[in-house]
Amino acid sequence: MTEALPESELVARAKEDPDAFGQLYERYVDKIFNYMYYRTGNHHDAEDLTARTFYQALKHLHRYQDRGFPFSAWLYRIAHNLMANWHRDRSRRQVIPLDEIALATQRSDPEDSIELQDEQRLLLRLIRRMPDDRQQLLILKFVQLMSNQEIAQVMGRSEGAIKSLYHRTLLSLRD
Repeated sequence: MTEALPESELVARAKEDPDAFGQLYERYVDKIFNYMYYRTGNHHDAEDLTARTFYQALKHLHRYQDRGFPFSAWLYRIAHNLMANWHRDRSRRQVIPLDEIALATQRSDPEDSIELQDEQRLLLRLIRRMPDDRQQLLILKFVQLMSNQEIAQVMGRSEGAIKSLYHRTLLSLRD
């Protein structure tokens, strides 16, 4: 079994040999797809936007410079920009179909399950109505399980700004 190469080495190789980009793709494709899926609400658009993200990354890899942030932050920036264009082009927001999301529950009582599903539907509707930056924050925090520092890198903000946005987002959801 081969040992996983450090990210910086993979990026350097991929700049010289486009075939080496496949290892970067394999490392990040699931994360980018999940991000796209939770932003679009359907598999088809998520697959398309994920493919576009990696196409753009490969096309512009020669421009990538290591500035102390992980390569994945650069990929998420590309994904975010494509997502913004996707929303603008369609000027609509889809609701994530709950039957496509695995909603884990510990409750065994059917009434509790129905109540939980209703609460989840309401929460998802509220989240889909939030501004893009707040949706992105919640997806990166709760779906991608990123730290505030990682989110700050992806969103191009300070860690303090992310904490503040997170606090305002939670207050908004509570209200």
